[in-house]
Amino acid sequence: MTAHDAVASVAPGGAGRSDDVRRLRCARRFANTVLPEVSRTFAISIRFLPGMLGRAVLTAYLLCRIADTIEDDGDAAPERKAALLDAFLQALADRDAADAFPALAADISGDPAHVDLLRHTDLVCVLLRSLPDRTRGRVEHWVGVMVHGMRKFVQLYPRGIRIQTVAEYREYCYYVAGTVGCMLTELWHEHAPSVGKPEFARLWAKCKQFGEALQTVNILKDIAWDAEHENAIYIPEVSLAEHGSGHRTLLDEAHLEGNHAAVASFIQLAWTDLDDALEYILLIPRRAVAIRAFCILPLLFAYATLRDLSVSRAMLQHGGSVKITRAEVRTLTVAGLLALGSNHALRSLAGRVRTRRFVPFAAAT
Repeated sequence: MTAHDAVASVAPGGAGRSDDVRRLRCARRFANTVLPEVSRTFAISIRFLPGMLGRAVLTAYLLCRIADTIEDDGDAAPERKAALLDAFLQALADRDAADAFPALAADISGDPAHVDLLRHTDLVCVLLRSLPDRTRGRVEHWVGVMVHGMRKFVQLYPRGIRIQTVAEYREYCYYVAGTVGCMLTELWHEHAPSVGKPEFARLWAKCKQFGEALQTVNILKDIAWDAEHENAIYIPEVSLAEHGSGHRTLLDEAHLEGNHAAVASFIQLAWTDLDDALEYILLIPRRAVAIRAFCILPLLFAYATLRDLSVSRAMLQHGGSVKITRAEVRTLTVAGLLALGSNHALRSLAGRVRTRRFVPFAAAT
């Protein structure tokens, strides 16, 4: 069943509460169908989160993805993006605005699955309204912080994002990913009994790093894609200039070695951030098995991706990208789940992923 079929399979009709129930059922079906189309790795990890916590995190992820789709449209004018981001925030708070938003954003282009999600923003907002008031307030707040940050950078760079300094890079990563770490940590505290005030305080000190670490790896693996398809360059101009290059020559073969030297410093930054993110996960109580599972899998995938980025130049060449194989994703998923109950085992696993590719268990025998 496609995401479109998931929507079409619920016939319109009814009124009042029965219609609301029918629409919520439709929204849940759509969300579960579209999720693997927009993120195969998130679709793996989200299934571990139970009940209302799982619904809240799923809803938050889809909302963030919608905002990201608007920001990433390389053809939309900056003032158009800013206006749509404002309308999107209004949709979070107002049902009529949410119902009107898909038509308002009909001109946004991009990855077909991402655009399909955007076209059903009204259904994602149905999920948002179904959350408990406190949970909904947390999601709205942090998505709002993210969107305001996106709007700032869209307006700062009207001809396409061109990050200039490392400090600016850090600021951007906070808005689009550090906020996610903050939001998740608040949701753990609200919905997981084992994450009490002392645990929350320790997690809060490292929650931004958890989100930003994953974002840096995503930026590094998609350097060429972002430049060619989304008119965005996140490696700072000043870092490239130190090696005789710049944004204009980011993908030039003649500058490949200099560009790689500039990127190498961000690879090292990513290793540091990933290690901080691992410490964040190790602070999650062992009793919170579902939350540990949700967090460790994307981190292991990021470790493996960064390992491959460290020895590759594909991300700096036209049409190039770096992705770990589906076979390694499956192997790391099993290995991560087996190690969940032991901090020592998780540290050891992360250390091994840094240095070698994980092959399917059957192939390793």
